[in-house]
Amino acid sequence: MHFDLKKYLKTNLRRILMSLGGVMLGAVAVGIFKIAAMGVDPFQSFMSGLDSVIPIPFGTLYMLVNAVLLVFSLVFNRHNIGIATFINLFLLGYVTQFSYELLQKLIVDPSIIVRIVCLLTGIVVICIGSALYMTADLGVSTYDSIAITMAYKWKMGKFKFIRVCTDVVCVILGCALFLLGGGKWSKVPEIAGIGTIITAFFMGPLIEFFNQRIARPLLNSGKK
Repeated sequence: MHFDLKKYLKTNLRRILMSLGGVMLGAVAVGIFKIAAMGVDPFQSFMSGLDSVIPIPFGTLYMLVNAVLLVFSLVFNRHNIGIATFINLFLLGYVTQFSYELLQKLIVDPSIIVRIVCLLTGIVVICIGSALYMTADLGVSTYDSIAITMAYKWKMGKFKFIRVCTDVVCVILGCALFLLGGGKWSKVPEIAGIGTIITAFFMGPLIEFFNQRIARPLLNSGKK
């Protein structure tokens, strides 16, 4: 069957732009979380730990890890792969790295008040980004694909419970790698703290709020 790229782009342009915007916002949010130093989302907790033991730029490391996870999706559940998967794979790590380095120059030695503001800002931004990304429905991240495959294809249990399990594993591995890389126990809350708890258990309602107020109206505004 002939694939018409031009027609695909024309038909899905709004969804593609929403996916791109969602990924970019999510990446900026991770940079903000890093400035807050009060915990990042579970997968980024794992990536932060891995970053402490592998001496290559974070953006490149993120792309390599997700390329490995992409193989998992290609083998076990290709249905989850879409253009948004590749936007996430190639852009999120580098935008996160750029955002964090820029914010470090703009916000030097932040006070606890500034860190709390950054944490709250990061939560709002990542939820808006997630709402745009999810509503666009053009594929999921390679990490999201793991729990989806285990729940819906392998029937290992309910998605929400499997996702909690994969998140917990990421946090444990992230902390272990961070300590292995020479990190101090007192610094562990910077990659697995209150921000991690909030993103793991309380993002759902906020994402749905922004789905209703921003993402779905934006998608439907293109329909007549």
